[in-house]
Amino acid sequence: MTPSNRIPPTPSIQRLPSYLRVLREARARGERSASAAKIAEELGRQSVQVRKDLAITGVLGRPKVGFKIDELIGAIQSFLGWDQKTTAYLFGVGNLGTAILNYPGFVANGLEIVEVFDANPKLIGKKICGRTVRAPYEAPTLAREFREAFGKSVDMGIVTAPGAAAQSVADVLVESEIHAVWNFAPVTLDLPKSVLCENVKLSESFAVLTRRMKEREEEKAGGKKSR
Repeated sequence: MTPSNRIPPTPSIQRLPSYLRVLREARARGERSASAAKIAEELGRQSVQVRKDLAITGVLGRPKVGFKIDELIGAIQSFLGWDQKTTAYLFGVGNLGTAILNYPGFVANGLEIVEVFDANPKLIGKKICGRTVRAPYEAPTLAREFREAFGKSVDMGIVTAPGAAAQSVADVLVESEIHAVWNFAPVTLDLPKSVLCENVKLSESFAVLTRRMKEREEEKAGGKKSR
């Protein structure tokens, strides 16, 4: 539970990584403190919003001084669970899956993809980004071996498989006793209530951007007509 003893709003959680990036860049420049106003200016946001968002981490800025950068970075990482290693299985090593494997930012935030899987026979046995691609049916056995070796389950399953294959992947994750799913497939997965699921809705994000682009063009066109 958060310092205010309330569940933090999702938009605030979603904005924390951008604050973390700004703070890390400031620390790399040798800065030791940062104000909410400065962070807001860097990101084009309101300082009031930044202060409210950062308050959910339990760290409060001081008047005329702001936040101690090291303290705030540590608080954000701890709040998000990024100060600990998160192990994951990735299902689907197409373009999106490979991009996730290659992205160093996830590693910096504690994500360790320990196994990758794909149903394509041409990919099974090959190495992608240093990891051997395995058949999905191997996942439950590998997960059991992981539990025996480390005394805990793999933390997360990342689903980048095509929509038609996503539910079968979800079933394998449940059989593997993985209780959190990061779903990039454009379908709703049928999962037990005990399994957390975060759906990444790329088409919805794209729709918002293209609508804003259209609004901008309409404003420009309207401005030309009024002249």
